[in-house]
Amino acid sequence: MNLISSIVTLSLIYATPIIVTALGGIYSERSGVVNIALEGIMMVGAFVAAAFTPLNEAALGAWTPWIAILLGSLAGGLFSLIHAFASVDLRSNQVISGTALNMLAAGFTIYMCQIIFNMQRTQTFNRGFVKSNVPVFSQIPIIGDLFFKRMYYTFYLAIALVLITAFILKRTRFGLRLKACGEHPSAVDSVGISVRKMRYIGVLISGLLAGLSGGIMVLTQATQFTAGSIHGVGFISLAALIFGRWNAFGVLGAGIFFGFSQIFSIFSRDIPFLSKVPTEIFSALPYILTILAMLLFSRKSVGPKAAGEPYDVSKR
Repeated sequence: MNLISSIVTLSLIYATPIIVTALGGIYSERSGVVNIALEGIMMVGAFVAAAFTPLNEAALGAWTPWIAILLGSLAGGLFSLIHAFASVDLRSNQVISGTALNMLAAGFTIYMCQIIFNMQRTQTFNRGFVKSNVPVFSQIPIIGDLFFKRMYYTFYLAIALVLITAFILKRTRFGLRLKACGEHPSAVDSVGISVRKMRYIGVLISGLLAGLSGGIMVLTQATQFTAGSIHGVGFISLAALIFGRWNAFGVLGAGIFFGFSQIFSIFSRDIPFLSKVPTEIFSALPYILTILAMLLFSRKSVGPKAAGEPYDVSKR
């Protein structure tokens, strides 16, 4: 039972940044803008959170990681506006724009580390998030051990964001307008709703969530920011977005699946019939499963019709 509990708990911890980033992708793609830059935005959010923490942890104490991820979220939102400007106003190719931002983020964050800390990584911090037992709920048999013991509160934040996203997209006027912009932007424009404004908002929200996710990831899974801190999680989140069919609850399930695939490699040696399998195979497993998920579900998953297509008012 201890082994199962550890696997489940760590799977949920590793799934948290995947879920939050994929939720951000929902807002962007539902508005009609493909955001390949999620990886780079996560890097910016992670850098800001990891840089803020060691510089302020002595003064701010236990509040440090919460303020750090908030600043990481804001930084991610600002960085995503570059993609919004290029994709919406300049009507550039959204895949190329997102790829350029990923490359820019990789160089920019390491350069800033060199400027601030005089090395190609941030200073090691001590006040990342701490695993906690949730009062009352942790005492529930079985369920308490699996979901409410030795858990970061950021996981429950991710669950709250899933519920909020599901409600917004299905029950609010804003959510319906956002989805309409990704399906039939000309129809939205014909009734006086600004497609440009809705797409900017969609990309901005995706940046805020991806930046938040990057901050969460570095403050729960590391003790400093380096060039490899994100290591492809933004791209895995894109796969979770497709695997989850652009749906909040689908993304939740896909995120947990990919989180489990990352943790499975760690515990493979503790499973007798897998102990002799080379560890390199299990290290590659998350990325192999990502490719397989894309191959199996990309054809069946139909995304927003206008995603990736710049909107031209003259063609209305």
